[in-house]
Amino acid sequence: MRVYLASTLSAAQGVLADRVVPAGLGFAVTGSVREWYAQSDTDEMEYALLLEAARASLRLLDADPRAPRRRLVFAVEVDDHHVRFRDDLDRGVVEVTVPVPIAEVRAIHVDGADAQAAVEAAAAAMVEADLGGEDAAFLVDEADGYELLWYATQELADLI
Repeated sequence: MRVYLASTLSAAQGVLADRVVPAGLGFAVTGSVREWYAQSDTDEMEYALLLEAARASLRLLDADPRAPRRRLVFAVEVDDHHVRFRDDLDRGVVEVTVPVPIAEVRAIHVDGADAQAAVEAAAAAMVEADLGGEDAAFLVDEADGYELLWYATQELADLI
């Protein structure tokens, strides 16, 4: 199963050192996602989940003021036996129950340097946006306007 795990460049240092992506909450195409996006194909659903993971990365950035202000998402392959569906939290949320070896990372998605100011503002506004603040939601939407860049696993060291 393809899972999108939110992270930060600071946390990615540990991934590089330990050669595993930590277990935790992520986003995947679940039955409820297929139902919600009934007219979409798998690529479109996965892109929507990548964006959800990018927003989760903003929450991580808000919690870590020292992390570089760039969203990061690991796209990983996980055996279905190691994934718990958490639709009780939100549509498409899953829990990866074991660390994922770096060999199972299929891509790393990271903001370019041009997105840093927008990402910084969005990270600072994320909690307020989650609570329904319209001005804060606008800042988060502005960060969404920056496409995450695609990197291969072997490029992780260059990103950090």
